Amino acid sequence: MDIQRIRAEVRDAATTFGWVEVHPTTAGGVAVKTAMQTSMGNVYAAIIHFPNYPNQMPTVTVTQPAIRTGCPHRYSTGAICYLHHNMWNPGRHNVTFVLARLAKWLNKYEIWCAKGYWPGAEQAH
Repeated sequence: MDIQRIRAEVRDAATTFGWVEVHPTTAGGVAVKTAMQTSMGNVYAAIIHFPNYPNQMPTVTVTQPAIRTGCPHRYSTGAICYLHHNMWNPGRHNVTFVLARLAKWLNKYEIWCAKGYWPGAEQAH
């Protein structure tokens, strides 16, 4: 895990997103905590973990409020599917990209909650 890269990317992401913080983990790494407000005005908290970053795609879990049971585009671990893992590119993707995809996922989630369908293109995984 490249902790220095994560810290630099979080500093950059904080210029776009209002609340982004780096926290140490008990395993000796770091995690990023964030809070985001959707276009419908709801606020969500999430945590990003960085297994083998930047070579492996970070995992993102919405921590509050709880995501509804049966929600599509989530892994069995509860982490959200914001990008097909084969598409992760450590030379192109960064924390700002992950946060932008989280924001997009949250807005689509709210449409799913209200209307019962997930908007936009989908890719099987």
